[in-house]
Amino acid sequence: MPTEVRTEAKALAKSFGQNIESDLALEFVRVVENAAIASAHTMGQGERKLADEKATQAMRKTMDTVPMRGTIVIGEGERDEAPMLYIGEKVGAEFPDGQQVPEIDIAVDPLEGTNLCATGSPGAITVLAASEKGGLLNAPDCYMEKIVVGPSCHGAVDLDAPVRDNLKNIARRLGRDIDDLVVVVLDRPRHEKLIAEIRKAGARIKLIGDGDLSAGIAAAVIGTGVHVVMGSGGAPEGVLTAAAMRCLNGYMLGRLLVDKPELEERIHRMGIKDKNRIYKAEDLAPGKQLIFAATGVTDGALMRGVRFFGEGTRTSSVIMTKGTGKVRFIDSIHLENRPDIRIRFS
Repeated sequence: MPTEVRTEAKALAKSFGQNIESDLALEFVRVVENAAIASAHTMGQGERKLADEKATQAMRKTMDTVPMRGTIVIGEGERDEAPMLYIGEKVGAEFPDGQQVPEIDIAVDPLEGTNLCATGSPGAITVLAASEKGGLLNAPDCYMEKIVVGPSCHGAVDLDAPVRDNLKNIARRLGRDIDDLVVVVLDRPRHEKLIAEIRKAGARIKLIGDGDLSAGIAAAVIGTGVHVVMGSGGAPEGVLTAAAMRCLNGYMLGRLLVDKPELEERIHRMGIKDKNRIYKAEDLAPGKQLIFAATGVTDGALMRGVRFFGEGTRTSSVIMTKGTGKVRFIDSIHLENRPDIRIRFS
């Protein structure tokens, strides 16, 4: 081996673990791809729980092949509630003592939109975010009030402002009228007042059954036809959305909805002192190095769903890294292990 090649190899080995984005981004694509493929086999079968189990098992199994020392900070629940990918679980491949391996925090949603997968509806994805230790807020499992907009609308919205004022400011920043805007809202009884106010203001509404995380990503990308996401959804999904917003230069505000004594006690144990605090994306996902990875299970605004064909499986994924400033859309073909396989370009 030439001297310069040996020197470069040693340098790469020495730097492994110092930049988790370059070391692990494509590894995490494998994780979400395998979870998507596993859950897609159940699509449309009406088995919501089974779809989530398949995604969770595949994600957990693949994580143990990734060269890392990872800790789940947002997952399927507490240890006594979830058999795997529970909060605090250690994941990653085994390594000899002393070997330099990155220590990272990981937030996962093995299948965002379990109902969407079970019914074959658009928008189901598998997703994870990762950062250095302490780079992701360990959010309690409660609702979070959210507003998510694109890069042009930084500072243009306020959780305490009237809906009409927020929509007026968004429209002004985008150079359009309020009635040109599309607002995504989860179709829930708790949003009846919000929906009425949006309609009164004149904006158009896209009601979704699940998947406010994927909707938030769409709001930060030009050309998706989504301009803002409003309403309350899961706080853990809010942290995942925040990681994506930091990679996409989007803008997000969130506030925990703590309305039960047991939640008050839990956030106190988690070190959250102000339950009324309004979080920005950089508060929910403060990491200097951030990875966000997702694969479509069913067709959505940014990614196509998993497609099975004679020669294998095709997936559509997105991988984002904050520090390196990259957003990559990856179309992958996973081939069957047969000598007669042919690749078709289409």
